[in-house]
This record gives sequence, structure tokens and C-alpha cells, in this order.
Amino acid sequence: MDLGLKDKLVLVTGSGSGIGKETARTYLEEGARVVVHGLTDGEVAACVGDLAPFGDVSGKAGNLTDPDDVDALCTFVQKRGDLDILVNNVGIFSVRPFEDLTDEEWLRYFDINVLSAVRMSRVFLPAMLTRGTGSIVNLASEAGVKPLPQMVHYSVTKTAMLGLTRGMAELTKGTGVRVNSVLPGPTWTEGVEAYFDGLAAQKGEALPSIVDNYFKTDEPTSLIQRFVQPNEVARMIVTISANTASNGAAHRIEGGIIRSIL
Repeated sequence: MDLGLKDKLVLVTGSGSGIGKETARTYLEEGARVVVHGLTDGEVAACVGDLAPFGDVSGKAGNLTDPDDVDALCTFVQKRGDLDILVNNVGIFSVRPFEDLTDEEWLRYFDINVLSAVRMSRVFLPAMLTRGTGSIVNLASEAGVKPLPQMVHYSVTKTAMLGLTRGMAELTKGTGVRVNSVLPGPTWTEGVEAYFDGLAAQKGEALPSIVDNYFKTDEPTSLIQRFVQPNEVARMIVTISANTASNGAAHRIEGGIIRSIL
């Protein structure tokens, strides 16, 4: 299927690995020009090297909680032309007891997971509205609808992303600009794999056993009873960003964990 993305300029934040990297790859396969982003120069260089065989890719490192780094990334993108699609993917997670997190840690999660999207959108959304075209996709999570007790802090930031998405979409009324969110469920990224490797070592159990039991005990409502793969989320992101009739919507790709018809 031709999604009409040939030569479109796309920025995917937090694309050095995981969902972000797969999303960048999928855009390249659709013929788009892609700017990838990571926290360090080494991460970005490695990502660009891996993705170069798939198309026109460049990259810029930066900490999206730092206004100067945000400005540098935006300038880097703007030198390549008008941004057609922004994917606000950067984010962090951890499994932590609710009572252990300090105010400073709460603010750090909000700064990275929510305000990074605000900062990037504040630059590129007005330009899209002026042109009357463009697409923004914010990465939320099933945890934003079904908060996780072991990750209350993370869940709250993803709920905020849903509100941010709908609020931004309201600003696009009557234009060709769209703002949507995507809600992945538990996804087998490098970070998740590292967490489960550590859990398996801690419990002295084999990794496959730990993974299988996760869906029996922690996520029993999952209909697919497995982890979502990053490329599955990537295809959803790319398709939604190209669909000119989707605006202000929260698109779930969480394997049926959320027991709701909407």
C-alpha cells in the first residue's frame, strides 16, 4: 500500500532504539526523509548507520529537557525543509513503588515524557497550521487508560499525553493538520528485555518462563497473551500519521489488555 509519504520530512524523537527506531525504518521504507534523534552522538550515529541502507536518514542528538538542545534539534530539522510529520516518541519508564518516588523524580518523568512533546510541538505545530498541512503523533500507552500500580508515575505521564493530544487536535479544526496518539501495550523493546533479563536473574528462573508468567499474572486481560513487537507499533504510527481523516484520536495497539469497546 502506498501511503503517500514519498519525500515527506519526518522527525522521530527517541529513535535510537526500540519503537522509535522501527518507526524511523518504516518511514524510510515508505520513501520518506527521516531525522532520527537520540540522547548521545554515539547513539544517533549508530542509528543513522543502521538505517542508511533504507533511505534518506540524518540525525541529531540532544536532551529534550534542555531548551538549547531542543532549539538545536529543531534548527537541524528546519534546515532540511518544512516538517511534515512529528512523532513524539521519547520517554522513560521504570518499575518503582509509588511511595518511593520523590517530587524531583515525579517532575523528571513529567519533564521527559510530557514536556518534551510540548516543546517540540510548540515549534512545529504553528508552522503546520500556517501551511494547513502536517501530522503529529504522540506516543501514549495502555497505562494511560489502565494505570499500572507498579508504575503509577509512568502511567500518569501517559494519561497526560492523551489530554495533550486531544487539546492540540482542537487547535487544528478546519485545517489539514492532524494530531493523534498511539497507545502501545507491553512491547518487547531493548529496555523491556533488559528489565526481564534482570528479573529472571534475580528470581533464578529462565527468561521464557518469566515472560509467559507475566501475561498470566500481570496482564491476564491481554487477548494476544504476548508482547507487542516494535515493528507492529511502528506500522500503526506510520499509517495513522498518513491518514488524513484521523484527528484527535487515541489509537490502541495493546493486544486487547484494555477491556473496553472504545
